[in-house]
Amino acid sequence: MPSPEAAPASSVLYEQPLAERMRTFLRLETLYQQFLFHIGEPSPWGTRAVVASLLDMVTILSRGDVRNDVLKDLDRQLLLFDRYQNLPAVDETRLKSVLKNLRQLREEVISIGSQYLQPLRENEFLSAIKHRSAIPGGACEFDLPEYSHWLRKPYADRVADIERWMATIKPLCDSIAELLWLLREGNAPTQQVAPNGVYNHLLSRDAAVGLLRICLPPGTALYPEISGSHHRFTMRFMEWPDTTSRPVQTTRDVRFLLTVC
Repeated sequence: MPSPEAAPASSVLYEQPLAERMRTFLRLETLYQQFLFHIGEPSPWGTRAVVASLLDMVTILSRGDVRNDVLKDLDRQLLLFDRYQNLPAVDETRLKSVLKNLRQLREEVISIGSQYLQPLRENEFLSAIKHRSAIPGGACEFDLPEYSHWLRKPYADRVADIERWMATIKPLCDSIAELLWLLREGNAPTQQVAPNGVYNHLLSRDAAVGLLRICLPPGTALYPEISGSHHRFTMRFMEWPDTTSRPVQTTRDVRFLLTVC
């Protein structure tokens, strides 16, 4: 087995979920990152992006019991890290910090209650934006004059409203970010080779794998197409010269770093 090797900071990284729960977590993480990026933009266009991210997160959270999934994963991580306290050569300071953070996140997720989405669902202002946004360009000024009026308010006033709405789902977003960080950091990458651009991997039946991470060199012209399940996965490395051409599978051997989380 090749020795684990850290990925360079400038590497190209792709991730592939192998479970529906992980797909949900990654989608929420992406929307939360988008939310945090645009919240610092004082323009109405930045605020529109923030509201769109918020509404998309609410839609995803409405489709399943994400809160329960998060609590189960937090409990699982707490149990795992609690066992580390009895092991030698463990950084106790860092371990205590991780445990403290996990316990705090768990308390916050519990505190929002199982009906945490109800205030957002009953908010007529947000419901109107969500309804009209389903139509391309449906959130224009003539469609939603009240939305346009709100967007013209001072930035501080808009942020205050957004933070009030976000408070109901922020504990979940922060917990998912922490859980994904622990998952990614808890597994070391290994060097692999895809002969003729194809790589197959068989997983053991008792392996609880939820996420794949594929790391390629900076400036690469390749990207992976991944299909798989809990038991196996296949990668094909594709070359895509430009937007006017169809991607084709490379015939070269491809070296990459693989992390199975």
